[in-house]
Amino acid sequence: MSNAKHLYKMKLAPWALLSVAMCWGLAFVIMKDAIQRQSVNNFLFTRFGLAALVMLLIRPKVIKLIDRDLMLRAGVAGIFLGGGFIFQTQGLARTSAAITGFVTGLYIVLTPVFAAIILRQRVNLFTWSCIAIGTFGLGLLSIHGWSVGIGELLTFISAILFALHIIALSKWSPGRDTYAMTLVQLAMCAALAGIASIPDGYAPPPDARVWGVVIFTALFATVIAFIIQTWSQAHMSPIKVAVILTTEVVFTAAFAIVFGGETLTLQSSIGGVLVISAMYLIVMKEEK
Repeated sequence: MSNAKHLYKMKLAPWALLSVAMCWGLAFVIMKDAIQRQSVNNFLFTRFGLAALVMLLIRPKVIKLIDRDLMLRAGVAGIFLGGGFIFQTQGLARTSAAITGFVTGLYIVLTPVFAAIILRQRVNLFTWSCIAIGTFGLGLLSIHGWSVGIGELLTFISAILFALHIIALSKWSPGRDTYAMTLVQLAMCAALAGIASIPDGYAPPPDARVWGVVIFTALFATVIAFIIQTWSQAHMSPIKVAVILTTEVVFTAAFAIVFGGETLTLQSSIGGVLVISAMYLIVMKEEK
């Protein structure tokens, strides 16, 4: 790969990843009603199963690219990702969406810690400052009262798993086929959600509206989004990825106001500005 082409991809990757955060923010808003009418594990199994099936139908020959090396690494990344979704949604069922959003967003702090421990990456003072700004902004966006219980604990476990997923992709995405890596991850997510569905059994989406949400989240918030994330992480640091993905909370708030009729408070406005500022500072710093 030429140096000019690599530099172009490095500049494109953050904006591509920002589009993923925007899509996830919209998905979080439209999923609320669907999850109330279909169990969490059933919804996740349908979403990820459909996503993996669509990817396989679009490019069936991708199977030939899935060797033992790719299967092992993408499978482990998929376990982190699928486990993160299951713990996050189970936590959401036991605590408020606001607290869930903030606790999940703690992967912005956990990612550089794991990067330092696992990848031996040095985290400088500027980066820690951006992380602190982003974390404080997440708190202003999400916290309106605080209690600690099983919901918060489950959500914190999801934050650990999401951080490990970011680290895994940063370490294993370079040099491997993005499409194949994504397919294996989504298949693993579907398998985990299917296993979690066994105790209560599986029931398909109850109506066309829930099916619409499933199809949107499967195609846009899953297939396209995770292809972009897997590709982007081959061209940028895991810390940068974590900071950019925290803007999902900002997009969630914005879409909730536009489509959900929620009001924007001064506290939320300040929090959103801080999260966006942290993302902008760290992206601009790494592009220099």
